[in-house]
Amino acid sequence: MSNIHTPAAKTDKELFIKMVLSNWELQISRMNTLLGKLSDEELSAQTAPGRNTGVYLLGHLAAVSDGLFILLGLGERLNPAMDEIFLRNPDNSGLEKPPLDEIRAYWDNVNPLLARQIAEIRTDEWFTRHTAVSQEDFEKEPHRNKLNIVINRTNHLSYHLGQLAYLAGK
Repeated sequence: MSNIHTPAAKTDKELFIKMVLSNWELQISRMNTLLGKLSDEELSAQTAPGRNTGVYLLGHLAAVSDGLFILLGLGERLNPAMDEIFLRNPDNSGLEKPPLDEIRAYWDNVNPLLARQIAEIRTDEWFTRHTAVSQEDFEKEPHRNKLNIVINRTNHLSYHLGQLAYLAGK
């Protein structure tokens, strides 16, 4: 985030953006660390009886990150076909999932590219509407902006990261 990673934020907006993006980066880093510790066998297990597997959650989180390209107006997604498996259907849908190494690669590819694209967003752009909200609704609810999407997705990532942590050492 070239305009954010300055020694000191110059404005309140820059400070707030830095806080939000630093937390996003921290959660991505924590996820990467956990993925480095989890074997394929551990990742294939359910996070709790009757709950999602780690494989499904990894694919789900990669697809959510991929969706940020559209929501933030950054361009096309890497793999929109993953939505059917990991966003529109539950883990136990019976749909065939890609091999785990492909899902890991999807995660490993989408987030660095997303980080590079996010780094190009200018300060004032963060407070513009994201693509899932109409201009009319945004005028009524200006908090439905691009930065708020990152806050939401950071919370979402953190929630699933907590679930995945149970797989370590099972």
